[in-house]
Amino acid sequence: MKRAGLSVAIAILIITGCGCIPGRATAVIEEGWGETGGKTVKLFTLTNRNGMVIKVSSFGATLTYVSAPDKNGKFEPVVLGFDSLKMYVARHPNFGSTVGRYANRIGGAQFSLNGTLYKLTANNGVNAIHGGPEGFSKKIFDTDTTYVKGDSSVVVLKYVSPDMEEGYPGTLTLRLKYILTNDNEIILDYEAVTDRPTVINLTNHTYFNLTGCKENILGHVLTLAADSISEVDSTKIPTGRQLSVIGTPYDFTKGQRVGDRIEEAGPGYDNNYKLRNGSNELTFAAEVYDPASGRVLQAYTTEPCLQLYSANSDLSRFTGHNGIRYGKHYGLCLEMQHYPDSPNKPQFPDVVLEPGERYRQLTIYKFSVKSNHK
Repeated sequence: MKRAGLSVAIAILIITGCGCIPGRATAVIEEGWGETGGKTVKLFTLTNRNGMVIKVSSFGATLTYVSAPDKNGKFEPVVLGFDSLKMYVARHPNFGSTVGRYANRIGGAQFSLNGTLYKLTANNGVNAIHGGPEGFSKKIFDTDTTYVKGDSSVVVLKYVSPDMEEGYPGTLTLRLKYILTNDNEIILDYEAVTDRPTVINLTNHTYFNLTGCKENILGHVLTLAADSISEVDSTKIPTGRQLSVIGTPYDFTKGQRVGDRIEEAGPGYDNNYKLRNGSNELTFAAEVYDPASGRVLQAYTTEPCLQLYSANSDLSRFTGHNGIRYGKHYGLCLEMQHYPDSPNKPQFPDVVLEPGERYRQLTIYKFSVKSNHK
């Protein structure tokens, strides 16, 4: 996996100061959050000087909570999630989870690497999805370190995935750094190494809802730095072709409301967009704007693709923060990733990680407000 030119270390330096509120301090609080499988799970609360708060659980390295201000300065939760560990241990659609060892789908739940066929667990029809039924989203990560440095509060989580876990070769060691800055940025900095050749594709599966999670996301205005989507077969496996989005319901190049043409996209959006970023450098990927609250979310990544998912199933069985009952199209996922089924598609960018190499990914979700959308 070639990651040359990846400006991760330099890109983190985009962290800048802002108009901070006196009396509020950048901080990290660590606490026990219960047990599962005989292991203790921790919850980390990161706060910046503006009053923004995020919470990260060591179960699945999950982003469980994000509060962000609206145009009137009111803080509300802007991601779907739960207040208890019990709800995360139970079956849920990967709210805020770290997904791996391979995010998205692998066709036929198998791939060949260096002449060896590796068979995975089929957990999406005949295909494998999101690392299998016991992927990273179900694992308890170790705490590597927590600290406050300058304008940032940081927690670093670590997971060692053993050789052949869920069928994937190689012992993979992952370190994931969550950073909350005083510029209202959530930075996800991934780093992984392996002792055998393997394939890797990591993402975060947070469902964003800028209304304060009070309404669905159909009124959100979405802009994507992408001109094409991957053509897929009936099981959502890419054929290898890219289709232009211009003039179609999948066209968010100039910004449009998510709900304007969603009915033309079947049950909703669940598509891999090829980003204009082709150099592994940190670049703009997406913007989401909620006109009612004035909240803006901008996303940046070093990854070549983004999976757009509009929470197409009914989520009314889930009650989240502040007792809010969710529903259909109640969240928007912006999953930074490599192409689905890349191990079986030689025309797609390489996802093989070799011993001695280092996987790196940087993704940033930045929150701001504006009174009028321009």
